Formats: sequence, C-alpha cells, structure tokens
Amino acid sequence: MNWSPVTLDDWLVRQKNTLDEVKGAVESIINEVRSRGDAALLDYAEKFDKIRPDAVRLSERDWDAAYESVSPDIAEALSEAYARISRFHELQKRDDFWMVETEPGVTLGVKTTPLSRIGIYVPGGRASYPSTALMCAIPAKVAGVETVVCCTPPPVNPLTIVACDIAGVDEIYQTGGAQAVAAMAYGTESIAPVEKIVGPGNQFVTAAKMMVRDTAEIDFPAGPSEIAIIADDHARSDFIAADILAQSEHDPLAASILITTSEQVARDVGKYIEQLTADAERKEIITQSLRRSGYLLVKDIDEAADAVNRIAPEHLAIQVQDSLSILGKIKNAGSIFIGPYAAVACGDYASGTNHVLPTAGNAKYYSGLNVAHFTKTSTIQMIDREGLEMIGDIVETIADAEGLRSHADSVRIRRT
Repeated sequence: MNWSPVTLDDWLVRQKNTLDEVKGAVESIINEVRSRGDAALLDYAEKFDKIRPDAVRLSERDWDAAYESVSPDIAEALSEAYARISRFHELQKRDDFWMVETEPGVTLGVKTTPLSRIGIYVPGGRASYPSTALMCAIPAKVAGVETVVCCTPPPVNPLTIVACDIAGVDEIYQTGGAQAVAAMAYGTESIAPVEKIVGPGNQFVTAAKMMVRDTAEIDFPAGPSEIAIIADDHARSDFIAADILAQSEHDPLAASILITTSEQVARDVGKYIEQLTADAERKEIITQSLRRSGYLLVKDIDEAADAVNRIAPEHLAIQVQDSLSILGKIKNAGSIFIGPYAAVACGDYASGTNHVLPTAGNAKYYSGLNVAHFTKTSTIQMIDREGLEMIGDIVETIADAEGLRSHADSVRIRRT
C-alpha cells in the first residue's frame, strides 16, 4: 500500500490530463463512423467489447426483459434516487420568460428554451452505472428536453436499461467509446444526431467529445474520478479512509488527496486504508489508484483552502471542526461535502445533487451538470418611440465613432 506525503506541485503534474496520446486513434474512429455509420459501430463493438450486437438500437423487448433481471428492491432504490435527484434539479429551474421595463419605452427580457434532442453517455466496462443514467437524463428532462438518447457499451447492463426507463430516456443504443460520441454527433442510419452530448468517460470518450464540438456541444471534460479532503485533528480518520477507497475503486486512474493540518490524522488514515484495502472486493483497482494518491500537510486551514483552489477537485470533502467557516474560501470544486457524515457516495446516488462533474482541474472553469446545461437563452428587447429617444443619441454617437455610419443611420431614420 502506497500512502505517502506529496507536494502540491507534484500532485498537479500527476493530475494533468493530456489527450494528445489518443487523439490520432480517436480521429480515425470518428472518421470511420462518419463514413460507415452503423457498420462501423458494430465492428467496433466486436473489436473493443468482444460482442457483436444484432442491432445498434435496443428493442422494446430488450427494455421489458431488463426488469426481469433486476430485483424489485434495486428498481425501488433507483426510483427513490430518481425522486431525490428530480427534486433537487427542479429547484434549479428559472422562469422560461421574463420582461422588465428598464426605462421609459425600453423593455428587456430573456426567453429560455430547452434543447430538443440530447445524448447521454453511460460508461460500461469495469462496473455498471445506472446512477449515471439518472444523473444525465433527469436534469435534461427537468429542463424540458423532448428527446434523450443514451449510448452505452454492449452488452448493456439491465440495471442501466431500468435506470434509463425510470429517468425518461427515449432511446438506447448499444455502442460505447469514441464511436458512440461520433454517432451521436454526426448520426448514423440508426442514430439521429443530437444537439449536445453529456456524461463521463475514459480519455477516448473525453477526446472524442472535445473533437466533435463543431457539430454538437458538450458538457465539459469528465474523466477518472478524484477527491480532495480537508481535515484537521477533529476529523474521523476511518471516515476519510472509507471515502478514499470509495473513489479509488472506480478506476486505476482515480486519485485522492488528503490535505490536513494534522500529521497524526494523515498516519491514521494510512492505517485505515491498509485495513480496508485488505478486504476490498476491488482490491487490485484500489491498489493501483492509491499509487496516484497521497497526503499534503499544511500549516492551517487557509493554506488548505488555497491548495484546493489550485487543485480544483471533482469532489471536495470538508472535515474540520467548523466546516462552514472554510466554505467561503473555496472557489474551485465540482461538488462539496461538508461534515463527517456527508459521504461522497451520498452525492453519487441519493442526496439529489449531480455526480457528473468536471475533473482534472476543470472545476476552475466549468460547473457540474445541471438544468442550465440543457437550455439556451434568447434576449428580447421591445423599444417604442419614447425609448428610442432615450437611447438614440448614445447609439448614434458610438456607431459614428466606430465608423459604422449605417448603424447610426438605422436609428436616425427612425427619429426623423
């Protein structure tokens, strides 16, 4: 077990995510899908997933059969999670339309319109991720998106199908990787193009999302999971170790960093990690992930907050005596968990917040998935003769100064 101190600079270098090494392969996959459509998707399924589906799109019979493979208690848990995630995302909705008279004769407003057709990517591979289906589809449906399609690698796990059904997904396609992203962006015989693609994935999926942005918008880069934990000498070391293992079991490239003012807490966390890893079901993956993890000793909470803002972690857990006191100092974090009982896993499944979050420092620039990702806004202006007189001189003066005489004339002609 590798649990040792790290410097902040070393950590930042370690977490830097470069997609250069896969861009060539991803570009080739995208071109194949654009030229060969469904045939390319089926060939890639056979090559990468070791299975060749009979069709790209799941049939209604496949949807019905999924419920026969999923126990009622799991389906009920997914429904309970759906209710909580929906409730939180409903709180994010804003008025679809508003207008305000800002001065006599000038009325301004905003019209919010949902996207029409979006695509969600649900990973497969090492685990099934029905929770990701919920997290991606629910805010889209809350926003009012008419059609939500899901791409996920074959063979599609029945849990994913059930979750898609609960969340209101309209179509499911059994294709994964960069080829799925290309199919959603450009379309194939079976898959109509979408306006936006959301959801986490490996570096091939992330690279593909970045490369199709001229055709379909994306949410943000979302790669291997990560967590930063701020702790003082009041923190529960066993709780911290459990959160670290929860992140580590995702992927060998997942990473955890403990930022603490207490060397004793850091040592105790290491002991608990060793104990918990010994009995972990995904021990091999956890062990690989822990090689990318470690702890950073800081002199005080202010230094801890500064470190977090430089890291911009996907998940941030705060376990200090006065947790709320540090919240105002945090500028960059995808999702924040406050207090010893706020396990990150709660946000992964059932508290209601979204677990699709920017990784690898991208929380400096992006927000986690939310209802606004699935809408667009149009500004509105209503101006009558009185309003034109209020602002006409300003428009004409600036337009003339810019040398755009026709702009100015378009206002002058209305004032004569």
